[in-house]
Amino acid sequence: MAQGSVVQVTHSGTSRWRRRTGEYASLSAALEAAGDGDVLSISPGTYRENLVVGRAVTLRGPEGSGRGSVRIAPADGVALTIRASAVIQDLHIEGQDSASPALLVEEGAPEVSDVRVATRSAVGIEVRGSARPTVRRCTVDNPAGVGVSVLDGAGGVFEDCEVVAAGQSGVDVRGGGHPRLERCRVHHASGAGLSLTGDGSALEAVGCEVYEVKGAGVQVSGRATGSLTDCRVHRTTGDGINLDTDAVLTLADCDIHDVPENAIDLRSRSVLTLTRSKVRRFGRNGLSVWDPGTRVDANQCELHESTGDYPAVWVSDGATAVLDSCRVHDVPDALFVLDRGSRVDVVDSDLSQVRNTAVSVSDGATAQLDDCRIREAATGAWFRDHGSGGTLAGCTIDGASTGVIVTKGADPRVERTTVTSPTEAGFYVSAEGRGTFHNCRVTGSSGYGFHIIDGCRSTLTRCRTERCSRGGYEFSEAGPIVEDCTSDESAATPAARSAAPAAGTPAVETATSTGGLLGSIPAQRTAASAAAPAAPAAPAVEVRASKAVLGELDTLVGLESVKREVRALTDMIEVGRRRQEAGLKAASVRRHLVFTGSPGTGKTTVARLYGEILASLGVLERGHLVEVSRVDLVGEHIGSTAIRTQEAFDRARGGVLFIDEAYALSPEDSGRDFGREAIDTLVKLMEDHREAVVVIVAGYTEEMQRFLSVNPGVASRFSRTITFGDYAPEELLRIVEQQAEEHEYRIGEGAVEALLKYFTAIPKGPAFGNGRTARQTFEAMVERHAGRVAQLTDPSTDDLTLLYPEDLPELL
Repeated sequence: MAQGSVVQVTHSGTSRWRRRTGEYASLSAALEAAGDGDVLSISPGTYRENLVVGRAVTLRGPEGSGRGSVRIAPADGVALTIRASAVIQDLHIEGQDSASPALLVEEGAPEVSDVRVATRSAVGIEVRGSARPTVRRCTVDNPAGVGVSVLDGAGGVFEDCEVVAAGQSGVDVRGGGHPRLERCRVHHASGAGLSLTGDGSALEAVGCEVYEVKGAGVQVSGRATGSLTDCRVHRTTGDGINLDTDAVLTLADCDIHDVPENAIDLRSRSVLTLTRSKVRRFGRNGLSVWDPGTRVDANQCELHESTGDYPAVWVSDGATAVLDSCRVHDVPDALFVLDRGSRVDVVDSDLSQVRNTAVSVSDGATAQLDDCRIREAATGAWFRDHGSGGTLAGCTIDGASTGVIVTKGADPRVERTTVTSPTEAGFYVSAEGRGTFHNCRVTGSSGYGFHIIDGCRSTLTRCRTERCSRGGYEFSEAGPIVEDCTSDESAATPAARSAAPAAGTPAVETATSTGGLLGSIPAQRTAASAAAPAAPAAPAVEVRASKAVLGELDTLVGLESVKREVRALTDMIEVGRRRQEAGLKAASVRRHLVFTGSPGTGKTTVARLYGEILASLGVLERGHLVEVSRVDLVGEHIGSTAIRTQEAFDRARGGVLFIDEAYALSPEDSGRDFGREAIDTLVKLMEDHREAVVVIVAGYTEEMQRFLSVNPGVASRFSRTITFGDYAPEELLRIVEQQAEEHEYRIGEGAVEALLKYFTAIPKGPAFGNGRTARQTFEAMVERHAGRVAQLTDPSTDDLTLLYPEDLPELL
């Protein structure tokens, strides 16, 4: 014991006169002499003893001296062991044994209060066996091990306690332990803040806080159960809460926030009940639910303010989630459910301010949404592929880019659902998607109401569209089954678009089933449209003979290798056509091309001529050119890209779709870039409509090589690559001469040599425009010529037409 210190023992008897006081030179001697009910008052000092309290005594520091004046600090072993219903107060306990706890409670129901455990032991406070302590206002600082451990069936109550540091878990419950924590704080742990493991292990926490943890805030596994009420979990490095292997946890009125990983992650048949709780500022998923038998039931909860790029709720591998009266907002995606057997049920909930997709269903999963409200999302709900389905009933979708998307064989049922003010479409179905839409409504669309392409056999009954800018119902091919649908649009069909209703006449469309195919699309039924003449047929496109088009190709400056490639391809197609006419087999020729080379080398011009050649050979219907780039194909939101790509492809039907700088669809740092969606949509369209459109992708040589190498599905659909080389100085001179001849100018004396010298010296870096540079040079010469000739009072014809070396712009 401490030198000069005294342990005073007050021995209690059955009557007042039998009370007596004794003083002892050591704590061990005092404890040996004390009996049940005795009080041991310890003088300030440091006691290097391993104490064992085996009787129901009171062990306390001196009154008024404050916590820490009495230090129990043996060199090794357990500093204090309690085996009785004793009272321990105002002590400072230290331990140095990495294999033992500093304070061990083995039996009884002791009361421990105002004790500080500052140690480097295996455990700060360990409760085991039949012990049921009540621990109040105690502090544990153990950077070498576990803060508090309750195991082997032990229980107890911890009130207003704090784990200020732990080298492992802050509170560890295992082997059937079942403590209760009230108003406790656990922080700066290097394992889980609260860890529950094993069958029969349980924890109840009320008004507690777990934070600054290097790991998961709460970890429950191996059939353990937990209940947290009015608790906060935040600032962890791992998941906020992690459940694994038949774990069961109930959260009520809790706040999980500022978590860089999943706020709550559960798997392997774990069950979570979440009530009136908030989940916010999470880096990955707010709720991440995996595996068959795993289930989440959330009621009156709020998930918001994601700091990452992941869905707020993720349900996969056969798991189940139920959200009732919940709010999910300010997130990249609200709810992703995927894999066969996975299911989500969402009732009376709000999904809003979603940057991408509010509800995504894929890989055979099912989603059921009843009386839900989706607002300000890029896509309201997307049923992505075969086997994916479910029901939307009584829902509203407001301010989305596209309300509902159904693709690749998905088959949901959507009923009594209203889409308001979409920017692309209310409902979009493509790529063999199906879907049944009953009593649905689209109002105020900036695009279409129902946009169904690829001949998808969706069923529409008793649906209605109002104020849709591009049309209420747009079906690119026969397939949809329509019955008793109506619209107020005068733009639903080509005939209706040409006839606006008379002033004061309501524009009302109606349709009834007539065999149930495309013929029953709503059509204008007003008197104005009945009297309107049919829209005139589009004028026939004049198709030049292939020889004429090839002749124009030959007039282009340079491009000799390009001309040879185009002629060879043309010859193959022409001979193949003639062999077919003769009843012979024709070699299959893929007409899609890759053009590589620098800007200004004539790629667009050659593409236009190529389209005309194919039209002259009867391969294409019109041969027109539709030129697009990334900005024309890629939307700002999930779902809008597929629509834009489809529309560009439709404009090019019968002609050539020319995609300039196609490599921009697949940037090297693509991440969640929507260009991938444009590529996937394009590949499918090329496969499904291989005879209708020729696709040419173009761009810089190296970038296009990378684009094709990382997108093998694209590369396999292009038969050949044609490289456009840079123009030589002589070819650039020839372009200037052609421009001068076309605009009635002449090249004056010395200008030819000056131009050659100029084009030789001009930098050939990324900004060099080849033919474009030649044309810009000519335009600059014309401008300088005008400035020079304008000073002459009576210029001659030569003055007005001749371009001289001094008219050349200066090299920068």
